[in-house]
Amino acid sequence: MTSEPNGPVERGGPNVTFKRLSPDPDWPLPSYASSGSVGLDLSAHLTEPLTFSPGQIQLVPTGWAVALPAGYEGQVRPRSGLALRKGLTLINSPATIDWDYRGEIALPMINLGHKTVVVERGDRVAQMVIAKVEKAVLTVSQSLEDTRRGSGGFGSTGR
Repeated sequence: MTSEPNGPVERGGPNVTFKRLSPDPDWPLPSYASSGSVGLDLSAHLTEPLTFSPGQIQLVPTGWAVALPAGYEGQVRPRSGLALRKGLTLINSPATIDWDYRGEIALPMINLGHKTVVVERGDRVAQMVIAKVEKAVLTVSQSLEDTRRGSGGFGSTGR
């Protein structure tokens, strides 16, 4: 761990390998925008601008495939500024990239705003957090342990 002006920074996480799918040798690797960022910025790999009408869903390519280590996933999340300013977000959020997937990272995006949004080549459109996961051991039972909440849901715990 090293010290940064805004606090400690972890070093030495899992090894993640990216495969460049773009013929452009200068297409940038997903990267952390700052020393405190936990998500790798993913950019739109487009040959021409992509226009999103309000309510429209389209798949945005990134030009990268990834090899995550077993026991890890890539959690793909919207970029908050893009969602707030333009209404552009991921239709399935967070999306999961399984450790054994080797295809292109492609982002199903939707324009939830009221105006048309244009995405240009190189625009940062999402972020990917690398997270450790565990597989659960499943059992079947005739009953479940009681809790104070019980089966209450959909706002049953108050505000």
